[in-house]
Amino acid sequence: MATVNLTAQTFAQTVEDGITFVDFWAAWCGPCRSFAPVFEKASDDHPDITFGKVDTESEQQLAADFRITSIPTLMVFRDGIRVFSQPGALRGPQLEQLIQGARDLDMDDVRRQLADNPTP
Repeated sequence: MATVNLTAQTFAQTVEDGITFVDFWAAWCGPCRSFAPVFEKASDDHPDITFGKVDTESEQQLAADFRITSIPTLMVFRDGIRVFSQPGALRGPQLEQLIQGARDLDMDDVRRQLADNPTP
């Protein structure tokens, strides 16, 4: 199993460097169970990317911190910056497209945009 379980204690350190895909899920969630094998396959196919899972039942505060209101929710972090967030299960080709998009990001441009448009 190539995915890692993320907790409030490990989350920040895990997303700090490189590309990290995070699946917010729960065991009772049907779409989460459907998405799990797609996410797991991608983690096997892309060992240079971290794939983490947050169980929203056991990590309720972490889910609240990220305002998770629908699961599954997929987030992508690159060098500690959240660059994508969307609820809903993806199919394999959609996830592969998102992985390529994360790889292709110009992080200098992302940082420049964040500096030019700080959040209130």
